[in-house]
Amino acid sequence: MSALGRHLLVEFSDCDAAALGSLEGITEAMLEAARVSGATVVTHSFHRFSPQGVSGVVIIAESHLAIHTWPERGFAAVDFFTCGGVDMDRGLAVLKEAFAVGEETRLDLERGPLRILKD
Repeated sequence: MSALGRHLLVEFSDCDAAALGSLEGITEAMLEAARVSGATVVTHSFHRFSPQGVSGVVIIAESHLAIHTWPERGFAAVDFFTCGGVDMDRGLAVLKEAFAVGEETRLDLERGPLRILKD
């Protein structure tokens, strides 16, 4: 069976702490990342934690783009899942610039029916 979608798990390290703590900045960057990737934005929701950190998601017609930040560690975890013709690299470039990312690690998965191995 062919893949139903692509799921990209991205870790950004050595980022600008102020950028990772800004609810407005993260919301703007995430929406722009979805737009430039060619995704169709359906809705979004973001929350700033006290004393720091932001979590949020952009629901796209093709699936979702989510983020969780730890400004005190200069770290952000991004989850980009799509089942359509979306250019995730273009979207992630927006985030890398917005957060002044020093290092990036990716795990790229094909999604579809998972098979569980039984003993």
